[in-house]
This record gives sequence, C-alpha cells and structure tokens, in this order.
Amino acid sequence: MKRLWDKGEPLDDLVLRYTAGEDHALDERLVAFDVEASAAHAAMLHAAGFLSDTDHAAIRDALREVGEAHARGEWRVSPEEEDCHTAIENRLVARIGEAGGRVHLGRSRNDQVLAAVRLWLKAAAAELADQAEEVAAALDGLAARQGALAMPGYTDAQRAMPSTVGLWAGAFAAEVRDDAQGMRLARRRADLNPLGSAAGYGVPLLPLDRAATTSALGFAAPHEPVTAVQLSRGKAEASALFEAALLAIDLGRLSADLCLFATAEFGFVRLPDRFTTGSSIMPQKRNPDVFELARGRTAEAVAALHEVLGVVSKLTSGYHRDLQGIKKPLFRGMDSVRDTAAVMAHALPGVEFVAERLAAAMDGSLLATERAYALVRDRGIPFREAYRVVKDSL
Repeated sequence: MKRLWDKGEPLDDLVLRYTAGEDHALDERLVAFDVEASAAHAAMLHAAGFLSDTDHAAIRDALREVGEAHARGEWRVSPEEEDCHTAIENRLVARIGEAGGRVHLGRSRNDQVLAAVRLWLKAAAAELADQAEEVAAALDGLAARQGALAMPGYTDAQRAMPSTVGLWAGAFAAEVRDDAQGMRLARRRADLNPLGSAAGYGVPLLPLDRAATTSALGFAAPHEPVTAVQLSRGKAEASALFEAALLAIDLGRLSADLCLFATAEFGFVRLPDRFTTGSSIMPQKRNPDVFELARGRTAEAVAALHEVLGVVSKLTSGYHRDLQGIKKPLFRGMDSVRDTAAVMAHALPGVEFVAERLAAAMDGSLLATERAYALVRDRGIPFREAYRVVKDSL
C-alpha cells in the first residue's frame, strides 16, 4: 500500500490508526469532489505543457472511471490508504501505470484536500439553504391554512398581547429564510481556489495557471497570496457552521413552542400520530419526539462550531496536522442541521392548531395595551397616564 507521503519506511500500526483517525471514512463524501479537482488540475497541467496528450487523456478517462466506480459502491477508501487522495491516485496508477503518478505535479495534499472540502462545502451550504426554504414554505402553508386564528402572544412566558397563528408562523418563516440567505452568503470564503498554493508557499519554477483551475471548478477567484491559504483554514468551515447553528437554533425554538403548545395544559396544537411515539409504561402518552430531538440537536451544531474554532484558535501560521481535526465536526454539524431541517419540513404540514383552545386563551387582559393606546388616541393624554388608568382598572 503506497500513501502519497510514503518514504519507504514502515509505519507503526498504532500510529497509523491514530494519525489517520476516521479520515478514510470521512473522505468517502469527498471522493467525487477530489476527482473533479484532480481532473481540472490535470487539464491545467496539460495546457501548461507538463502532461502529454496521451497522458492527459489517460488520466482524464481513468479519473472518470474511478469516480463512477466509487459512486456505484465498487470501492471504498481503506484505513491503510488514510484518505481519498491516496485511494484515488493508487487506483489511477493501477489502471494507467506511470501516468497516474503525474497528476500530483504542482500540488500538495494540503491544497488538494482543501479544494475538495471547499467544493463539498459550497454544495452542502447550497443544499442546506434550499432545505431551510422548504421549512419556511411549510410554515407559509400552516399560515395559509390557519393563519386567521387568534392566539395569545407571549413575553417572559406570560400572556402579553393578541397575536395570530399567521403572525406566529410568519415570524419563524421570516427568520428561517434569513438563515437560508446566511447560508448562501457563508459560501464566500469557500469560493476561493486553493489549488496552486501547494503546501502553503506556491509551486516554485512551475508556471501553473491558477485561473484555469479556478474557472474549471467554478471558484470565484484564486486564493491569494498563497501563504494565506493555510492561514484561512477553518474560517470557511466556521462561517458555514455558524449560519447552520443559527438555523438549528431557530428550528429548536420553533420546536420548543410546538412541544409547549402540545401539552395538555395548553392544548393549542395537535401533532400527527405518525410523528409522535408512545410511552413504554404510560398507556395514555404520546410524545413529541421529533420536536424534542430537533430542540436538543441544536447543541450538536453549536458544539461543532466551537470544536472547529478550538482547533485553529492557537495555531501559528502555515500547515499543522491539527487541521485534520476540522473535517469531522464540519461534517457532523452540517449533517445534523440538514437532518433537522428535512424532518421539520416533513412534519410541519401535519401540525394543526386547535381553534377552541386558542379562543379560550384569549382573555381580556391581552387587550390592556390596546386600551392604553385607545386612551391616548381618543383623549390625548400622555401614555404613562393611560398606562396607569388601565393598570388600576385591572
């Protein structure tokens, strides 16, 4: 088994397991993106005269075949290979011989992994933004069905002023759409092409065309200067996780409302049976598991953000192996919020507000502020006087 960094000496098995960690498993989702970046890099090398027509054609075709075979489940990254970069290059060499080893000219695993992660992150952020929009659309649907129903508005968990189901659902829809916009904007840092920065100091003597790979891969611009690339690591990931955490928090607060509103004491909403479970001991109970878990998994997204920030916060400039630790929390955090958004969009159409219980909760105290405003409007008295008049009448 040849790894990209092999010097010929055997590596202690315990050290290999510790240093490789879960990278071989985590990298399964990066294979397609590394294949895409490798193909763009090979095309650039060919255009620059570093690959012959024959070698370039062989690399291009073999990369496509290796990527398609992985998508079909015909191979997986092994622990001995450590990562998808070694796994792909090994399979290139096995298919086309010496030409497969030419593709690494002018790059390091440092810019190679970062290119694949950034391509993945751009796609993942766009997908999560779309899922947030689906949650907002489900809230719009709830408002369209039952938005006219009056309900209490709360401050400090106390009945405060009149509201409606439409206002309640519309508030969450607006904030979730804001989260979707934040996710799209968070792609900015991931939209810089790291290829050509190699280990962090560029590629001396080789006139690489970074604009070519930038265009081929759909990046907005090359990441300049090359010494900034390793210094930037963790920032695109943290930006995306921050926006994902904000979405998770909004979904958690929405879930907290629904859990409260579904209690017997409130009875404001009925949750569909297919989204609730029973108790193993109490025959009468139905549990709002989906919404409780959505509320609880907010912590997962926030923790992932803190973990990424913790990895990079004390590092000196240049590459450090510590940076490998960013990948796991990035994937875990983004996956968690994606799953929560998907299940919320699926569950919300089944939520039904109970008109009778809402009407019973609309007591006269909710109109106290309106009565004070009416005194100001009708009598022209100062608001503080109107406030005291209404307060004394309660």
